[in-house]
Formats: sequence, structure tokens, C-alpha cells
Amino acid sequence: MDLDTAKQELEEFIPHVRSISDSSVRKMAGRDLVRFKQFKKQGIAVKFGRFSQKENNQIQKNVEEFLSITGIDSAEKLLFTSRYPEDKETINRLKSEHLFCEKLSEGIPRPWRLIYYRARKMFDPNNYKGRYTTEEKEKLKKYHALHGNDWKKISEMMSRSNLSVAMKYSEIKSAINYGPWSKEETQKLMHAVEEVIRKRIEMEDANSLLSSEKSHRDLLIDREKLYQKLPWTEIEAKVGTRYWRQCKQKWTTILTNKMTKGQQLYRGTKGLQAKINLIKRLYEMKVEDANEVNWEELSNTIGDVPRAYVQAKFYKLKVSCVPFWQKKTFSEIIDYLFEEKLPELEEKL
Repeated sequence: MDLDTAKQELEEFIPHVRSISDSSVRKMAGRDLVRFKQFKKQGIAVKFGRFSQKENNQIQKNVEEFLSITGIDSAEKLLFTSRYPEDKETINRLKSEHLFCEKLSEGIPRPWRLIYYRARKMFDPNNYKGRYTTEEKEKLKKYHALHGNDWKKISEMMSRSNLSVAMKYSEIKSAINYGPWSKEETQKLMHAVEEVIRKRIEMEDANSLLSSEKSHRDLLIDREKLYQKLPWTEIEAKVGTRYWRQCKQKWTTILTNKMTKGQQLYRGTKGLQAKINLIKRLYEMKVEDANEVNWEELSNTIGDVPRAYVQAKFYKLKVSCVPFWQKKTFSEIIDYLFEEKLPELEEKL
């Protein structure tokens, strides 16, 4: 299949495909297109965002079955083959013979690359190793000075996952300000967000608008583009004095203030009513996993707010009200809030 045809066919499932590199598009055409079409026949849409518990379980099952078929003795050897140079040739041959790509992605309606990254995160014994010590942070700075952004190499030297060292370096590379945001920082953040959104929209419109038309039109943005899937590490670099998570939280606050015209929607009796509505709506949805919740739809339980605001309020609610919430399933958390917390909030109201 030629590149233009591949982009055209993939666009139905991945609307932003034209902003993806040509080499990645070619891989997706080979690994994903047939699967996406099969899922479409079953009425299943391609998914992005956080993986659900059900999807994690499916990845676990797929990996275990592949290990059983091939005799490879650990998930680490399967997913981090380069760590085992003496077995590398044999493992790669077994992966090829037994169709590793197809087996790993079985039953999961997502791009293969995302499934692979998720599997590596789940099965990396170097992941989830707790806080970095001062000594580790200094080592990380030193290794980055020597090897740049070669996170694979640095992760091996530090016995931490690629993702962990990359994110930690992003956090410590410059003097991060943890105090209140200054006016200058807020302006930088707003300009940075505008810049990345403008760039994204211009790329999406490149095929449908003449450049002369584009340069003279006002930028009209779907509201979702203001807070969904923004490149926070890129925005962090533009702001310069804040960690990416701080940028994301501050942007949510700015948007919420603009959308609500500065009203306090989560204080006093309004706040109590918002919590009551949120618990009731979540209970009525009867979903088993947080990733099945349509947070966009839920936002009107509080008011005209971004979905990240609602998610943050729900997180605070479960942490402050549900004992041992980490050990409970999503549906158990909702049941507890409905049965134990709701009557208390209604009485208070």
C-alpha cells in the first residue's frame, strides 16, 4: 500500500494521522489497519487515553500466552530483549515465527505501538521503584550531560525504566518554582498553549485551506482542543520555570475560571450539591472502570467546566472519603460513596 492510501485509510480511525511521521504511518498500515477494520465490523471504536483494568488484564493474558507458546522464560526477556544480548537472536526469531505483534495486540482496539509501550511499562521490573534519592538525581543529571536524551542507555545505567528517567529529568533539569504563579509565568503558559494549539490546527487544516485563507482567518477552536491531549512536556519547555504537571493543573484552573466567569462552583452549598450530583451520576452509570466514564458529559454536574476539573474533584472525593480506596475497584469506590457518603452530604446540605 502506498503512503497516501495508507494515510487516507487510517484517517478514519486516527483523525490526526497526517501529523504522524511517514515511517510510523507505514508501520501502522502494516500492524493496525486490518485490526482496526475488524474492530469496526464488530462496532468497536479505536481507543486512546488511559488503559482500563480490562485492557491491562488482556495484555497480561496475551503476554502469558505468548511466553507459554514460545518457551521464553520471562516477560522481561520478551519485552526488553536488548538486556539479554546472549539470547537476543533466539528471542527475535521466536517473536517473528509466532507473530508477536498480532498476539500482543489481540482483543485490544488500540494502535499496536501504544499496546507495546503499555506492556513494557507493566512488565518492567525497573518500574515503580519509589522516590529518587538526592544521589540518584545527581547521577541522572551527570548521565544526561554525557548521553543526552538516550533514555534507553540512561535507564540501564540507573536500573530505572526509560519513562521514569525521562520524566524525572524533565522535573529536575531546571530550577522549578513551587510557589504561586507570577503574572509573567501565567502569560508564558497561555502563549505556549496558544502556540501548540495553533500549530496543531494549522497542520490539520493544511489540506483543506489555502495558506492565504488561513493567514487571514480568526482561529476557531473546538472547545475540547483547549484541554485534550496537549503536549505538556513541550509546553513545560516553553514556560521554563514549571514542571509539566504544574502547567497542566494551572491551565485547568485558568480554563475553569474563564468558562465559569470566576464563579465559585465548588464552595458552600453549591459545592455540596455538586458532590451529591457527581456521586449520583457516577452511581447511575454502573461502569466498572474509570476509563469508561464520559467525564465530558459529567462536567455539567458541577457547571460549565473542563473535564480535568471534574476528574480532580472526584479524585479528591475518593481520597478524602473512601478508606483504603487504593485496594478497592472503581465500582466499589462508587458504591461506598453512594451508600456511606451521599446520605451525610444530603443531610449537611
